[in-house]
Order: sequence, then C-alpha cells, then structure tokens
Amino acid sequence: MDKNKKIIVIGAGFAGLASACVLAKEGYKVTVLEKNDQPGGRARVWEKDGFKFDMGPSWYWMPDVFENFFAIFGKKPSDFYDLKRLDPGYRVYYGKDDVLDVPANMGELEALFDEIEPGSSAGLRKFLEQAAYKYKVGMGEYVFRPSHSITEFIDLNLIRKSFSMQLLTSMSSHVRQYFKNPKLIKLLEFPVLFLGATPQDTPAMYSMMNHADLALGTWYPMGGMNEIVKAMVSVAESYGVDIKLNTEVTKIDVAGKQAKSIQTNNGTYQADFVIAGADYEHIDQHVLAQPDRNYTEKYWDKRTMSPSSLLYYIGTNKKIADMQHHNLFFDEDFELHAKEIYKDPQWPSKPLFYVCCTSKTDPDAAPEGGENIFFLMPIAPGLNDDEATREKYFDIMIDRFENITGQSIRDAIVVKRSYALKDFKADYHSFKGNAYGLANTLAQTAFFKPSMRAKHIENLLFTGQLTVPGPGVPPALISGQIAALEAMKVLEGK
Repeated sequence: MDKNKKIIVIGAGFAGLASACVLAKEGYKVTVLEKNDQPGGRARVWEKDGFKFDMGPSWYWMPDVFENFFAIFGKKPSDFYDLKRLDPGYRVYYGKDDVLDVPANMGELEALFDEIEPGSSAGLRKFLEQAAYKYKVGMGEYVFRPSHSITEFIDLNLIRKSFSMQLLTSMSSHVRQYFKNPKLIKLLEFPVLFLGATPQDTPAMYSMMNHADLALGTWYPMGGMNEIVKAMVSVAESYGVDIKLNTEVTKIDVAGKQAKSIQTNNGTYQADFVIAGADYEHIDQHVLAQPDRNYTEKYWDKRTMSPSSLLYYIGTNKKIADMQHHNLFFDEDFELHAKEIYKDPQWPSKPLFYVCCTSKTDPDAAPEGGENIFFLMPIAPGLNDDEATREKYFDIMIDRFENITGQSIRDAIVVKRSYALKDFKADYHSFKGNAYGLANTLAQTAFFKPSMRAKHIENLLFTGQLTVPGPGVPPALISGQIAALEAMKVLEGK
C-alpha cells in the first residue's frame, strides 16, 4: 500500500473537502483544485460595507451528520464554531396577520397543531414516529451505500424495511393521511420543495426530513454557514491537504483506463487518483474527452433537476421589527408554484419565497443598527435569466414582504446584489443553473442516480449533489466520505 500516491480532488465544496479530509487522515497526499477564490462551493461568503452574507446554504439541519464527520478526526463541531438552536425554528407567513412560528419544544409544537386542527397532535406523534424510523434506517442502512449496483440492496432485512420506508407512496398522500388543515399540510410538505419534485412525485420516504426539521431542530453556527467550511479546511490542512484556489480544471488526461494528469488554468497536476467534486455534468461532458464520458448529452438533458433560485442579498440601515431568522412566505398557492418549477417550467406567476435575516441571531452579520437579509425564490432550472426579470421579481417579493409584515424596507436598502441562473452557471458550472443538484425522485434514488464510478476510468470517482446520496449539505458531506472510502478500496487493491 503506497500512501505517497497523489490524489487530486476537483472542487472545494462540502463533498470535495470531506473526501480530502478522510484521505489525508489515512496518509495520502491530497491536493484540492478549486475554481473560485475561496473554498466552500456554494457555501461561499460575500462581504460588503460591513455586511457578511452566506451566499448559499442557510439551514443547518441534521446536526448528527456534522458530529459524525468531525468525530472521524477526534473533533466536535464545538471545537470550531458555536452552534445555536433556533427557537422558533422558523416562521411561516400564510398572509397578513396570519403567522405561524414553529417552536423547538415538542410539547409546544403539539399544542400548536391542536390549536390549528383539533386533535391533530395524535396524528403528529404517529407521523413523526414513522419519520424517525425512516431517518434511522435511511441514515443507518441506506445513505452510506455507494450504490454502484442493485446488488448492494439485495438483502432480505433491508427489503423488508424498504416497505416501511414507503418508497412507493407519495409525500402528498402520506401527509394527508394524518392532516386535513391546509396550513399544516403546507408546513409538512415544505422540506421536500427543494428536493426536486412536487410532493405528489416525492416518495413518502422523505418524511424523514420532517424528523430532521421538527425533532432534530433548526440550528445556526454563529458566524454563518461558512464556519463549517473553515472548520473543514482547518481539518484538511492539519493533515497536509494542499488547497489551490483560482485553479480551474480544464481537462483530465487519460491513458488506457487511467487518469494521468489534470490540466488547469494554472498548470498541470499529476494524479494517481481523481475525485471529481465539481459539477458532475460539467466534468463528464466538458472536461473529459468523449470516449471517457459516463453519459451522453441526451442522458443529462433527461435528468430531473432540483430547482434553481433567484437570490437577493440585502443590507438595510435600520432594524426590521418582528421577524425571525428564517421566514417562509406561503401566502400564495403552493401547488401552483411547484407546478411552475417542476411540471411546466416558467418564471412563477405567484411565487412563494423565503427570507433569511441572519442578523436576528448573529449581530456580527450586519453593522450596528442594520439588518442582513436575503430573499430566495425557487425557480425552475434552465430558464432565461436577465436583469429586467430579476428586478421584476425583486419588486414582487419586496411588495409582498412589506404588505404582509407591515415593515417598510425598500427605502432602507444600502446594499443589494442579485444572484440567479447565470451566476450558478458561471461560478459553479451548474447544470442548467440548478441550485440544489439532482431531484430526489424515485427514478433518481440510490443506484438510479448518476454513478459514482467512472465507467471507463479506473481511478476516477464522482462525488457531490449530482450523485449519491443526493442534494443538501449533510448528503454532500456523506457523499465525500463515501467517495474517499471507495477510492481507498481501489488504491489498496480491495
């Protein structure tokens, strides 16, 4: 076993950094090549005039995944950042003077459900009991499988458990078995909105996300989500990982069935093994030569992608009263917006949107007396994107925000930046400008996802949100760990 072999990781997002950390801990020489000027992938930071914005992920769910990752290195998240549980976890605006705050305490949550739909707390307990089981099985027995083939899942015990995971029941029908009130239905369907399909087309297995939301809770790392990235970089560098920023991979040179070297804008890097944590479609279709690709252009075009987003990073010179850290504006038709993302892709006619005000929890995110706010509107990937359209929807969101909350913010804006499809493509080579990766439909679950293995190159693996286990920060962390373990099997001849 030669630990002096050179491993190249393409991309310093969560999956790439996770792979680099695990491999470096085992003694391998790891170099990470990152296109952008800071690590973190979508979890980068933008700072202007005293405002500090997380550019991407803002929800810290599934804290156990982070704990388990850092435990590999004898560390805890608290060694790197201060984690605070939000209470309420978030606020839902159903309309003017129609607001629901989601409490962290389960007793208070049950009382809230009973207030909205009398007797529904009993249904909530049963619903969350099933969700907890799915989470336990999913995280314990499914999620760490590399899903190279169906044979990994031919296990009688696992097959029996699969029936109770409700793979063939839709999330929509599952929720409606327990609840009738449209507010509660919207609340419970919300976590799947970013998984890449309507609740009608998302397997009820993903009610495990309700366990992550309502039972495990919504957290915030003080300083922002990029503190996780800093922690991972610290671990990586402590094991000797060399992270090269502003280094974009342009070509992977292949001889026989081996990747030999990586061409970049900053020169050539020799490789004994390559883990591609950058956008899978981009590496497959634009970095690899045609004979070495896993898939065809037609294959990729037929994939169902998760949404993209229109984001606005906003800094105000005044405080905004009576807002929570996370705020969901569900005052319009949930199903119509989902249809205009997934079924009939178009810029939405009456969009739902999300507003994050990190300065409510973290005063360092904004100058004294100001607020750090970002608006996010989910949109279909692959749409035309121009400044006029962005501004149209900015006005829609601001008008609705001001009308529903009774707060005037337009005249207080001192920092403003938009970010949408063109930016996702330019910064991350994101396929069709998607924000969250591959949709978690049944037809794109486990071994139906794009393969982690390169079919024609023995020393290349893919990792990240377009392969197993799926989109989101915790799955990306897990994907990186799986790729590292699979790489070691090849490197060690197992």
